[in-house]
Amino acid sequence: MKKERWFLENGSIFLKELIADCNGKSIPIRSFTSSQIRKATKNFDSSCFVTEEGFYIWYKGVIEDRSYMIKRFSEYKVTDYRVGEVYKDIVLSARMSNHNNFLKLLGCCLDFPFPVLVFEFAEHGFLNHRGGVTVNEEESLLPLSLRLKIGKEIANALAYLHMAFPKIIIFRDMKPMHIEAEDVLGTYGYLDPLYFATRIVTEYTDVYSFGVLLMVVMTGRSVYFTGPDGYRVGILAYVKGLSENGKLSEVICPMMMQDMTSAQRLHVEACVLLALRCCEERVEDRPKMIQVAKELKRIEHHVLRS
Repeated sequence: MKKERWFLENGSIFLKELIADCNGKSIPIRSFTSSQIRKATKNFDSSCFVTEEGFYIWYKGVIEDRSYMIKRFSEYKVTDYRVGEVYKDIVLSARMSNHNNFLKLLGCCLDFPFPVLVFEFAEHGFLNHRGGVTVNEEESLLPLSLRLKIGKEIANALAYLHMAFPKIIIFRDMKPMHIEAEDVLGTYGYLDPLYFATRIVTEYTDVYSFGVLLMVVMTGRSVYFTGPDGYRVGILAYVKGLSENGKLSEVICPMMMQDMTSAQRLHVEACVLLALRCCEERVEDRPKMIQVAKELKRIEHHVLRS
């Protein structure tokens, strides 16, 4: 049967990757059946859809009266050279489950072409394309303090990936030593042009992508949006232009500006300038993620005092 073959193939690859990575540490992961997954997601119905990223889709579902986030890899989008990325992604999820700023991986189902992962439920919603939070399909405009906290915690999580393990982990897609990638992974607008041109991955690949993400989170604008002149513009080019012309105060989305004090606007500008440093063309001019995290913590401290 197909299901039995998938179970054996997925199980053997997953176990091999997990044993090689866990370094003797126990990583408890529960096994779920395909019937549980299909029932929870109403057979992956659009009513349970949360978001789609690259070659996987997130669903929400309930199993045994508990809400979960369910991650399914698309068998139509995972090409032969990306199969290895799928299992590395799974192992990385298991490895990061103990970190406060990552969703905890609770289990998986091996009865599909690729393992379906079951995570704790994201009760506070998820970041949308404008750096706000979407809960039950409704967008919530976040205050500055919360946006800054989100940026800081993402920076901490990336710094942890870069520093906490014997081999550095490069996330690559913000929306994982130098290595040469067979295929460029990332989201258009967040992708480091140097990585795209050379396919050489470094920790600064993540720094660049985080810089763009920080601009999105702190300004309330999408990575691409319609500018004042009516033309579509990328947030990095837009912010750079304002900075070079001494108009950085215009960077914030008008909706966010309404309740901001002049001191808070200065803090946003400080974050945006830090983001621009992350997106410098030369990697030598970009800070490390640990430096970014420390700077955001310093800015947050001033925001809380103001």
